[in-house]
Amino acid sequence: MKVILLGAPGAGKGSQATKIAQHYAIPHISTGDAFRSNIAKGTEIGVYAKSFIDKGQLVPDDVVVRIVDARLKEADCAKGFLLDGFPRSIPQAEALDRLTDIDAVINIEVDFSVITARLTGRRTCRCGESYHISTYHKDTCAKCGQPLYIRDDDKEETIKNRLEVYRKTTEPLVKYYAEKGVLRRAVRAKCRSSPAREGISGERSLVRRRNALRAQAFMLMLHRSMDRFGIRAHCVVRIFLRKALLYLQLL
Repeated sequence: MKVILLGAPGAGKGSQATKIAQHYAIPHISTGDAFRSNIAKGTEIGVYAKSFIDKGQLVPDDVVVRIVDARLKEADCAKGFLLDGFPRSIPQAEALDRLTDIDAVINIEVDFSVITARLTGRRTCRCGESYHISTYHKDTCAKCGQPLYIRDDDKEETIKNRLEVYRKTTEPLVKYYAEKGVLRRAVRAKCRSSPAREGISGERSLVRRRNALRAQAFMLMLHRSMDRFGIRAHCVVRIFLRKALLYLQLL
């Protein structure tokens, strides 16, 4: 299973990516981790990417694609992978198409107002603990007692800028993959649903319902034909037909 996870910053991609990767027994690959791994190992491409990062510049698409390509060629990706944070633009998506096929793209849809409220309400402690004002009302950490603070990337203006960048660059990917027929939508009104189930398994449920309706129509037609010709099905035949109906429902 080769999966891409899309979603705005704060949509909950990280937590859902872990669940999906565990469910399908595939590696969760984030571009951030891939960058850090190559930089730590001192690889040629890692050193080249670091030269841009150190200057505060965006790493060029061709460098990002080379790093992702190298990661996808590792042994643990033989049975599939989950990409989180790549692609971020249409050119990157087109480059990925030249590297491999994608089975499903799960888009976690969360209203921007929900994301803003969620992130601006987050409070962090220097010990690493994190809280939200909706469930925790103190100004100090419950673990160590230090004062809580708002991270720069949790400030409203920063969040709005990040969401605007996402809307302009990454959101067009939704249309891109929808046209390819691999997009699965996972609407998370309160950021609590499971895209693994709503995305990939959602289509499977539709197929099951369709097969069940076809099976029921077949059974009705068969019984009408039997009544028409005065034939009474033996109980064994009826049992067989019921099992066939159950099988079609489970496909």
